[in-house]
Amino acid sequence: MNVTVLGLGSMGTALAGAFLDAGHTATVWNRSAGKDEALVARGAERAATAADAVGASPLVVVCLSDDDAVHHLLGPLTDELRGRTLVNLTSGTPEQARESAAWAASHGIGYLDGAIMSTPPGIGSSAIMLLYSGSSEAFAEHREVLACLGDPVDLGDDAGVASLYDTALLGMMWATLAGWLQGVALTGADGVDARTFTPVALRWTAAVNTFMSTYAPQIDAGVYPGDDATLAVHLGALEHLLHASAARGLDARLPQLLKAPFEAAVAAGHGADSYARLIEGVRAPHPA
Repeated sequence: MNVTVLGLGSMGTALAGAFLDAGHTATVWNRSAGKDEALVARGAERAATAADAVGASPLVVVCLSDDDAVHHLLGPLTDELRGRTLVNLTSGTPEQARESAAWAASHGIGYLDGAIMSTPPGIGSSAIMLLYSGSSEAFAEHREVLACLGDPVDLGDDAGVASLYDTALLGMMWATLAGWLQGVALTGADGVDARTFTPVALRWTAAVNTFMSTYAPQIDAGVYPGDDATLAVHLGALEHLLHASAARGLDARLPQLLKAPFEAAVAAGHGADSYARLIEGVRAPHPA
């Protein structure tokens, strides 16, 4: 199949390369010259203009720096895009994705918004996910081609959902890595190197995965039975983390941050509830 890739930063280059590796014809374009040379050497077609690139393929993938760059580039190309499918893999917000979908629909353009759950070296592996939301017809038509980038996950017709998941999952990543860094620093202060601690930490994350599966139905039901570990028990363990960090002269802001919602929930009389009870505090209105 002919596929066009607009934007050849490190991610766009990886996307175009994956299409080539899968045997597709890739037409590429980048605003600044020179970034397409390695891809052209591998067999990609160089387009002189963005309009030429769009006109070369029924499937157009765009991966630029931000939402403004996408609209600046594609706004004048509505005639060329009409009747084609646009897959926007540029990072953005759910609101921006919905606005783009509405713009595309008004011009007869099939639209999918996507989130790449990987860094460029992972592109092309079925082990990584690419999340898509938007036109179900466009997804069904192009799923096989998109699968060469990574496992394509369809999140439905609301174009904003892929970005919503992306934002939520990145939040999970940062929280997990922050906890890992605290653990590396804590154990490292007593002479354990990061490579020794990390395999045990990875094994522990498997147990954490089961906790999420246990707590998800409690959150959906709004019922929080503390039959595994209560908030009071968690609070006591957090005190140990805070003490151990402070005793070793480490930055204790993360343990302090984690401790605050437990203290508030216990003070409100929920000490016998499960960890899932803390969702009520997250959902409560907070000043910006």
